[in-house]
Parts: sequence; structure tokens; C-alpha cells
Amino acid sequence: RSWTKAIAMNRTTLAMVGSLVVLVGSVFLLSQSKSPSTGQSEPLVLFCAASNRAVVDAIRADYKKEFGREVQVQYGPSQTLLATLEVTNTGDLFLPADDSFLKMAKEKELVSEVLPLATMNAVVAVPKGNPKRIGSLADLLQADLQFVQASAEAAAIGKLTREVLSRQGSWNSLDQATDAYRTTVTDVANDVLVGAADAGIVYDAVLHTYPGLEFVRIPELASAQSRVAVGVVKASKQPTAALHFARYLAAAERGGKRYEEFGFAAEKAEIWSDVPELAVFAGSMLRPAIDETIKAFELREGVRVTTVYNGCGILVAQMKTGQLPDAYFACDKEFMNQIKEYFLAPVDVSQNELVILVQKGNPLGIRSLKDLTRPGVRVGIGHEKQCAMGRITTNTFREGGIQAEVMANVTVQTPTGDMLVNQLRTGSLDAAVAYLSNAVGAAEYLDAVQITGIECSVATQPWAIAAKSKFPLTTSRLFERICSAESQDTFLAEGFRWQKN
Repeated sequence: RSWTKAIAMNRTTLAMVGSLVVLVGSVFLLSQSKSPSTGQSEPLVLFCAASNRAVVDAIRADYKKEFGREVQVQYGPSQTLLATLEVTNTGDLFLPADDSFLKMAKEKELVSEVLPLATMNAVVAVPKGNPKRIGSLADLLQADLQFVQASAEAAAIGKLTREVLSRQGSWNSLDQATDAYRTTVTDVANDVLVGAADAGIVYDAVLHTYPGLEFVRIPELASAQSRVAVGVVKASKQPTAALHFARYLAAAERGGKRYEEFGFAAEKAEIWSDVPELAVFAGSMLRPAIDETIKAFELREGVRVTTVYNGCGILVAQMKTGQLPDAYFACDKEFMNQIKEYFLAPVDVSQNELVILVQKGNPLGIRSLKDLTRPGVRVGIGHEKQCAMGRITTNTFREGGIQAEVMANVTVQTPTGDMLVNQLRTGSLDAAVAYLSNAVGAAEYLDAVQITGIECSVATQPWAIAAKSKFPLTTSRLFERICSAESQDTFLAEGFRWQKN
């Protein structure tokens, strides 16, 4: 049919473009250092908020000692760094004091991957012993108190303070009581340290390197928390190396340990590995939709992904024996439900519909499921226990009221649609019930007849990350890549419908 041919042509075009992208990516990465950890390529450039200076200095020293690689850092207010990034379109990594700046950078298409690192809270910095007995916002409004804070237009702490207190209706009074605005949070801490101010609003983690100061948590700032994350700059000429350092920053026993030492609450979501190795289980019918995307992800991230494609029934049986991957991409919800206790909440990604595959030109004139019940028609279907396709086919026959008649003509049941396609091409079958995506790959030799009027003939493909994955952040980034616009085009060209919003 014409729609099958059109999809097949799109698939061919995308395959050629995909292969070219991977080839160019390979040449590009080989032109850099042999490994992200060899230290042989140019130093990385990191734009970093002043609030993170002490901990980042410690981490980059650790990184240089372990991998021999320099990380050059430009410290400053988060807003200023964002503006610099936008104007210069240079650098490799962006680490603001609050992830709201990374969201803005994403909207401006300045950063790609984002890795969460830690959290810190807004507090009031005072000299040791809290001589002014500050305990609430009202105490900061005293006429005889010298109070400073960071500018909301430049620093994350200033922006956060203004947002939180504005919601409470108390920002204007604090603004009027402020004697001076500083550029960075460390400028505020320095003023309090040298006696130029009696108090100032800072992040709790900043005072880790100020033994002469302490902080007070006031009720009005209880909800004022910043999430610290690092983003890979889209214009980076060495993204694999940048991601290597970003993973180092986020790793529990590397950057995470340092963040804890410096007073932050570290995320510690992922273990450290120089070259992380992920395992992904996926239904066989998903292979043409995701294989090239996964290869491109490996090249950019500097990781290895072992992908096991098979019938979902077979994959589920493996998982029930303890062979758990980092992620599972099922052909249908039912096979995700069977092992849901091992995974985080699944996300529906795509849909694929069953069709009747016949020889090119449809010599037997098969137009519907009813035609499969004709005497002598050799029919192939998926195995009900081994794959989602088989289970949905059985349900489709049952709903169509022809299960017994069709099963009498079934001569083969396989765990994958590709096996049915091969048997059709060799002439050992007259017809097969398989996925539309199977038809796309064989449009030159086979025709597809649409199944109408039966709702259960459509399968939904969910994705889920293992609850005990060692690399949940890296696996999440792989999923983001699978959900990218380029990947969606591939799914559509392969005969799938895109489901995820």
C-alpha cells in the first residue's frame, strides 16, 4: 500500500542520515583525546557560580590528580555567567547556584545535558555568637542593624530571596531595610566577616569556609532552597570530555563526597565509573527505532550500552531469574506489568499496530482477518508466551470471534516479527500477523493489510529504569535522547505512533 511505501522511503532516508551522523560523530570524537580521562585534549572551561567556588576548586584538584586533566573555571554571579555564555557562545560546562538558570539556558538552547549535584539553603550569616540575637525576619528590619544581601539581578541567592519573600508579602520591607546590595554571595559573607555588616543572607554551604561566621535559619526562609546542577554547553567542542567531568561532579564517591564535606546536601544518585556500562532490554520490534540513537548516545557520552533485543516474554523470564538491566523498553504494557516491582514508574513512549503481512501484490487477495480462516492458508503469528505481539494477536483473534478458525491454519509461532517476515519471504507462509514496523522493513517484498474495527490490535510501548540501576542519571539521559525530536522522526518513519507528550 502507498502508506507502507512512504514510510519505507522515510526509513531509508533517515537510516542514511543516521549513519552519516554516527560516522561524523566518530571522526569528531577520535580527533579529540583517546579517552575522556587521558588528559590529552584541551582544558575544559567551566562557568561556575561563586557560591560553589570552594567545593569546585577541591573537586577539580581531585580530578586533575586522578586523570591529569585541567579544568579552567570562571567564577561569578549566576546571571552574569549566563549572559556571558549567551554572548560568547563558548565554554564546556555551566554550573549556576540554582537550576532555574539552567532552565533559562535550556530555553535559550545554550546547554544540552543537565546533571543534578546538590542542594543548599538560604540562611542569615552573622558573626560567631550571633551578637545581635537575630532569629527572624523582623530582627533584620531594626534601624541599628547593618544588613546586606546579594543583588537579585545578578546572584541566585538574591533572586531566590526576592521570590520567596515576595510570595509572603514581606519583600518590600526587607528591600527598604537593606543597606547595600553586593554582586555575589561571597561578597555578602565577606562584609559580615570584616564587620562591614551585622548580617547578610547567604547559602548555608558558603559559610563552610568562614570559621568566623555562623548562620541562623529564620522561619521566613525555610522554603528557600536552591538545587545545584551542572549543564553541558551546547557549543562545547569536546562534549564527551565535558560529560566525563560532569559525571565526576555528580558521582557519590567523587564530587558528591566533596559536596557533603563542604556543607551541601549532595544528590549522590550515581556511582562513579570512568566508562559506565549500561544494559538495556528491549523488545525486538523496537530495534530499528532505537538502535542508531543508542549508538550516537554511546559516542557522545563516552559510555558503553549493551542492548539485548528479544521477545518480551523471553526478556521477562530472564529478568525474573535476576538478570536485571538498567532499563527495559517493553513491546506492550502487559510485559512491563509482569516485572513492575523491579522498576521505577514506566512511561508510555510509542504505539505499534498489528497488520496482516502478505506476499507482494497480495496474490491470495487477503483483505481481513476473516480471510485467514480460508482452507489451506498458511498463517504465522507471534508466540503468545514469548512476545507481546503473540499475546496481542491472540486477543485480537478472540475479539474478532475467529480464534479457533484462524488457529487451525497457524503453522508457525515465533518470538519475533522478523522471523515471520523471513518465512514469508522464503514462501513458507502465505500470511502473517505482525507489527506495522515489521512491514516497513520489508516493504520491497511484502504488502501490509490493515486490521480495522478491533481496538486491542494496538500495542503501547513503555520505558522504565530499574530501581537498583547503578547509573540512573546516565540511563535517564539515554531516555531523553530516545525522546528527542530526531528520535521521534525515526519512530514515525519505522511505522510507530509517538505517544509520549
